[in-house]
Amino acid sequence: MLRNSDHGFGTVTIVLHWTIALLILGLMLIGFVMRRTEIDPALQFSLYQWHKSFGFTALGAALVRAIWWLVERSPRPVPGLRPLEHVAARETHRILITLGFLTPLAGWAVASASTLNIPSFYFNIIVIPHLPLPQSDSSEAFWAFTHALLAYAMLALVVIHAAAALYHQFIRGDAVLMRMLRAGSRPSHAEAADLREAMKPLPGGNDP
Repeated sequence: MLRNSDHGFGTVTIVLHWTIALLILGLMLIGFVMRRTEIDPALQFSLYQWHKSFGFTALGAALVRAIWWLVERSPRPVPGLRPLEHVAARETHRILITLGFLTPLAGWAVASASTLNIPSFYFNIIVIPHLPLPQSDSSEAFWAFTHALLAYAMLALVVIHAAAALYHQFIRGDAVLMRMLRAGSRPSHAEAADLREAMKPLPGGNDP
């Protein structure tokens, strides 16, 4: 099932979710390694180019994810999810989607504002043009700080998001995590019971 249903996420949402998650974690890892001063300069340059290439990929995926999130319906909350938990989960998703777009965009700004004016080779296929930003040390420093701040904020939210999913899976025992692992999930026993209860005829409803 490609699209979301009332009881679970569709294949498109799941693929986008895990693709962006892997890209974020990979970008964080490359980002930490490439800034180490003791590595070979040639390797460092390659890592920067890989970081930018995957960053542009993450930017495109985040844009698609944001559009899909706006036009696609969301499944109903799992039974037993308190209103505050539902609001927190919804707002966390919104912030993650926003950060998933803004963080690589800020990285693009770093490359654009750098006085080194190094081209951004997208997997050695095409050159991504710079953003129309002034190139100066102060501008590069500002965007580098912004990029790092957004990246750390997103990493913190990802950790909280993952911890909450594991909590729901192993402590609460509900279907929050399974919804993002299996497309077209059927309603849980609790959801099915709620549906059956809602479909019961009212007392005396069939009386003439």
